[in-house]
Amino acid sequence: MKKYFPLFLVLGLFAVVTVFSAQAAEGARQSLRVCAATLVPSLLPFFVLSNMLGALGLPDLLAGSAVGGALARLFRVSPGGVQAFILGLSGGYPLGASAVADLRREGLVSRDEAERLLAFCNNSGPAFIIGAAGGVFQSARAGVLLYAAHVLAALTAGVLFRRPAAAEPDAGTPAGPPPLPLGRALTAAVARAVTSVMTVCGYVVLFGALLGLITPYLTLPPAANALALGFLELGSGVAALAGLAPTPAALAAAALILGWGGLSVHCQTMGVLAETDISCARHLAGRALCGVIAAVFTYLAAWALF
Repeated sequence: MKKYFPLFLVLGLFAVVTVFSAQAAEGARQSLRVCAATLVPSLLPFFVLSNMLGALGLPDLLAGSAVGGALARLFRVSPGGVQAFILGLSGGYPLGASAVADLRREGLVSRDEAERLLAFCNNSGPAFIIGAAGGVFQSARAGVLLYAAHVLAALTAGVLFRRPAAAEPDAGTPAGPPPLPLGRALTAAVARAVTSVMTVCGYVVLFGALLGLITPYLTLPPAANALALGFLELGSGVAALAGLAPTPAALAAAALILGWGGLSVHCQTMGVLAETDISCARHLAGRALCGVIAAVFTYLAAWALF
């Protein structure tokens, strides 16, 4: 009977969406607005450019830089892993996971390293945290604080998930392919980026429709309501904090939501990893850890700043 549980779950959701189709449609419409106004404009350029950076030889360049070398030694990862970390912190969910998946598909990292990288490389980006989350509190300072805590949490998780010093070096990390000509790199990057962004938007709309079914019935206090929504979908959770003052508790709640990312982000991550042998177990653990660490950092720092 256990093997049919997913089937019964989907059948139940199908019935609920059919009965409450108006609420689901409204939730989907709101999510489509988010996709058009925020996700596509912010994610598509980053996806294209990140794919191009990999194709044009960024990992090899990072291998010879002082910063790249320091991060590689800190996390005990390959130069490609450093690239995934930087792209994840600059581009937002699920760009870091996409970068890790590309490294694994191309044989540039071992399976173990890829799963360790997922624990701390798939992060929310500055555009969303400072712009959207900071905008919710109507404070650029709050946005900068949240992003700084997010970065510190990712760095801390990277150290906690690094390979033990006594362990054997990662296998399966041959030199990367030679850089592609600019024209070929651009063509391949655009095609892959469009597919990735459409996948992300598909998950956002799906979870938006499901949230449209439950949002009218949530009667929790504002911060608890935001955490409940944020557990499922990042954007809805952050938006639910609108109107709250940037108190340490409210900012910590925002940091927890941003670090966890929501089940929608985890589903997006599974989508970009679908054609690889990478498990999502350490991604789930890493996001939970990053959320808690970011919340603690934010709560402590907020006492001095707000």
